[in-house]
Amino acid sequence: MLAAACGSGGDTKPAAGSATSQDRGAPSSAQGHGEAPRETEAAAGRKDETDREAGEAGEDTAEREDRDTTAEQVSTFALDVDTASYGYARRTLQEGRLPDPAQIRPEEFVNSFRQDYEEPGDDGFSIHLDGARTPENGTALLRVGLQTRRDDPEARRPASLTFVVDVSGSMSESGRLDLVREALHKLVDQLGPGDHISIVTFSDEAELVLPMTPATDRETLHAAVERLAVQGSTNLEAGLTTGYAEASRAFRPMATNRVILLSDGLANTGDTSWQGILDRVAESAGRQITLLCVGVGREYGDHLMEQLADNGDGAAVYVSSVDDTRKVFAEQLATTLDLRARDAKAQVVFNPSVVESYHLIGYENRALAAEDFRDDAKDGGEIGPGHSVTALYRVRLRGGASGQLATATVRWQDPDTRRPAETSGSLDTRALAGSPWEGTSPRFQVDVVAAAFAEHLRTREPLTGVGVRDLTGHATRLAAATEDPMVTELADLIGRATALG
Repeated sequence: MLAAACGSGGDTKPAAGSATSQDRGAPSSAQGHGEAPRETEAAAGRKDETDREAGEAGEDTAEREDRDTTAEQVSTFALDVDTASYGYARRTLQEGRLPDPAQIRPEEFVNSFRQDYEEPGDDGFSIHLDGARTPENGTALLRVGLQTRRDDPEARRPASLTFVVDVSGSMSESGRLDLVREALHKLVDQLGPGDHISIVTFSDEAELVLPMTPATDRETLHAAVERLAVQGSTNLEAGLTTGYAEASRAFRPMATNRVILLSDGLANTGDTSWQGILDRVAESAGRQITLLCVGVGREYGDHLMEQLADNGDGAAVYVSSVDDTRKVFAEQLATTLDLRARDAKAQVVFNPSVVESYHLIGYENRALAAEDFRDDAKDGGEIGPGHSVTALYRVRLRGGASGQLATATVRWQDPDTRRPAETSGSLDTRALAGSPWEGTSPRFQVDVVAAAFAEHLRTREPLTGVGVRDLTGHATRLAAATEDPMVTELADLIGRATALG
């Protein structure tokens, strides 16, 4: 099996073919969650939500269809490092409930796990391509792995962070606001002399609790965190508007300027329309103020938080334990806060003489048209140092065909100069392993299990001809092989889902 690894370079090959993907838009109907003021408004909210979900279900079904390479040779998508879908599904299963299929995004399941790709020698990306034939006749799985170089924590650029904290009534769930305080305390303790923090809270209205303050003044910062207390309704619009205003006021050109939203995502006061809030976020992202959405709570507005992260040039994560907060705000601090690449996009060009059709597993919300790949005005994904991004394709091979299967290219902009760069890698059919479970790396196999589990949860269909009961055995075997607690947990979650039906 071949793993192709390439360093970064300047602009290279032109794109071939065309893709008919929809733009990464956001729905515009009201969220319809939380404590609706009147029954009629609640009913209207539910209808809007139902209509939105029905429309998205149709779009997602279209996106999940196989693409014929004679008509669509090119697959293009914005890179994504969100993991909230997996985090929330994990909590739901651990509570003895099956997650909502509409909240399952396979790419976020896969990208929740360690990959062990080789890092590039510079500030660009390395590309790793590998694959395996599957039990289904004439099909194979192709993995496209992208990796950035880790930073020395001491070399991280200074950060100006504006925390926007939900203190509405819905945050009164036992332990919810306590978890937010724990996350903030951990981050304050991890920050360095060049970092600054401000805190905005929101309920019925928004309040600037603490203007931008040096991280060295830890006593003041910790005291402000301890004063956080639950109040009224959820005016998310006011919170983000005030938070971005403070971030803009304290903007530092050579620092990482980021708004960090900690919320359950259940907006019910102020402008609760999706598009109204998202437009404000996208406008601020254009001014190089990025967004990190940290979700909490048993009831969670997953779709809004995910769309906020996409439109805010950021990421969405979900935390349900103190261990989760430690990972996000301590162990993964550099990748959480710093940037290695802006507007990063991937494009995979399939060889139609070898590949009959292909299907990108997940990334429906990140799809781009082929012509958007080199249009630097089109939004991509923001990637931090040490981040990996993985995409899996199911491909149907032409009988007896051999040769180059696909070429993958990643394009990104330097976070400071906005200068674009690209790098590419290819995979030949001779490099395909004979089975996903033999001749492939343990991490490749974990990715297959994670993607197949996600597909089972959202469609009840097998991904590679392997049923969910077989996945439990594979995950248990891989947990022993990798000695990775997260893979052990994955095996437990698959077992729980199997028991729940």
